Amino acid sequence: MGLFNFGKKGGVFADVIRCDEPDYLVWKWRPEGSEADSSGRENSIRWGSQLRVKDGEVAVFVYKQKGGSNQDFIEGPFDETLKTANFPVLSNIMGALFDGKTPFQAEVYFINLAGVIKQNFGVPYFDVADPRPDLAYLPVPVAASGNIIYQITDYKAFIKLHRLQEFTLEKFKDEVKNTIITNFRGIVTNVPQQFNIPLVQIDRATLEVNDFVSNRLKGIFDDVFGVNLKRIDFVLNVDKDSANYKTLYKMTVEQQMKLNEAQTNVNVKNLSEMQAINAENIKESLRIQREEAQRAQKLRSESGNIFAHQINVQGGVAKEAASHIGEIGAGATMPLGGGDSTGGMNMAGMMTGMMVGGAMGRGVADMMNNTMSGFANPMGNVGMASQMRGMPPVQPTMNPPQMNADDNIVMHVSQNGQQFGPYKVSDIKNYISSGNINSSALVWTNGMSEWTPIANYPAFCNLFGGSVPPPPPPSPMS
Repeated sequence: MGLFNFGKKGGVFADVIRCDEPDYLVWKWRPEGSEADSSGRENSIRWGSQLRVKDGEVAVFVYKQKGGSNQDFIEGPFDETLKTANFPVLSNIMGALFDGKTPFQAEVYFINLAGVIKQNFGVPYFDVADPRPDLAYLPVPVAASGNIIYQITDYKAFIKLHRLQEFTLEKFKDEVKNTIITNFRGIVTNVPQQFNIPLVQIDRATLEVNDFVSNRLKGIFDDVFGVNLKRIDFVLNVDKDSANYKTLYKMTVEQQMKLNEAQTNVNVKNLSEMQAINAENIKESLRIQREEAQRAQKLRSESGNIFAHQINVQGGVAKEAASHIGEIGAGATMPLGGGDSTGGMNMAGMMTGMMVGGAMGRGVADMMNNTMSGFANPMGNVGMASQMRGMPPVQPTMNPPQMNADDNIVMHVSQNGQQFGPYKVSDIKNYISSGNINSSALVWTNGMSEWTPIANYPAFCNLFGGSVPPPPPPSPMS
C-alpha cells in the first residue's frame, strides 16, 4: 500500500504503520507490497496515519539532520493516529524542517522486546591441555556444539551499538557466532584448571562448565551487542580417537590405580593402628574393672568378717593378759602355809589370776553375745553407744552375772522419749548396773499389751532395790 492511495473519486487514504513479522529482532517499516529501500515513499510519513505498536514492541522514528539524527520512541501497546503530541522530538523540529506540512521524512523501525532469538552454534576442534603438570604436554582436541537464547531488553543501548538502517538479523547472527567461537575457546581452555578435573573426566562437569561459560559470555553480549544472553547450552566433544587422548587415558588409569593402592595401604595401616589402640583401651578398661571388683570384694569381705576380727583382737588381748597373770604369780613372795619363796601356794597370784580371768571371761562372753545379736539385728553391730546416743558401754563387774531363763528374752527399751533395742535381758541388766539405764525407763516385748516401767518388771526390779511379792495364794474353795 502506498503512502497515499487515490481512489476513482480522488480520495486519499493514510497508511497503517505496523509490524506483522513472525520472527524478527529489528524490522524497518515499508508500505505494504514494496521492498525495503526500493523508493523514498517508506520514509515519507503523513499526519493522520495510523500507528499500531503491539505489547512487547517499540517503534523508533529516526529523523535525519545535518548534525546527526534524533529519535522518537513509542512503546507498545499503542494504537493511535500520528500527531505532534505523541512525538516530542518531532514537534520541536517540525516547523523548522517541514514548515508544519506533511508528509515529513522519517525512518520507522520496530524492535522486538518480547520475543527471543534462539541461535545454534558450533565450535571446531581446538586443543585443551590436562591440568596435571606432568601430563600437560598431551593436549587433546575438543569441539563444542549447542545453542544460545538472547533478546533485547535495553533498546536504547542496543540502538547506540548498531546502525538500524544497516541492521539485518542474518548479519547480526554471523557476528554473534564469530564472537562465540573466539571467546568460547579461551574460556573452555581454562576449564580443567578452573575445576581441577582431568581432561578425560571433563564430561562429569558438564553442568558446571555450562554455567561457567554462560557467566563469562553474558558480559560480552551485553557490552558488544547490547542484548541479554538468557541461556547457553552445549556439549563438549573430546576426540577420543586421537593418539594423545589414548596415551593420556592410559596414564590416568595407571596413576589412579597407584593412588588407589596407596590409599588402600594407608587405610589398612590406619585400621590396624586403630584396632591396636582399641584393643589396648579394652585391656586397660578390663584391668581397671578387675581391680575395682577385687577392691570391692575385699571391702565386702572385711565388712562381713569385722566381728570375727574383733573376736581375734580381743582374744589376743586376753592371751596377752593371761601371760601377765603368770608373771604376777611368779613375782609374789608371800608363800601360803609356811612354805618358802620357792615352793608352796602363792595366794596373791592365785587371787589376782582369778579376778583378771573372771573379768576376761565376762568380756569374751559379752563380746560373743553382742556379736550374735548383731547378726540378728544389724543395728546392734554398732553397740549400745550408737543406739543410746552417747551412752558409754557397760563396764564389766568383778562378779559374774547370774544367768536364768529370762536372760534370753529380747526386749525394747524407751528412755527419755527415745526408743532403743531390742536387747537381751542380760544386756539390759548390764546397762542398769553401769547406770546407763535408770528406773524411769520403760520396757516392752512380744506378748505385752503396753510399755511397762522397767522397775516393775520381775527380771529387773531387784536391780533397783525393790522386790516383787510372790503371787497371792489361791482363794479357799467354799
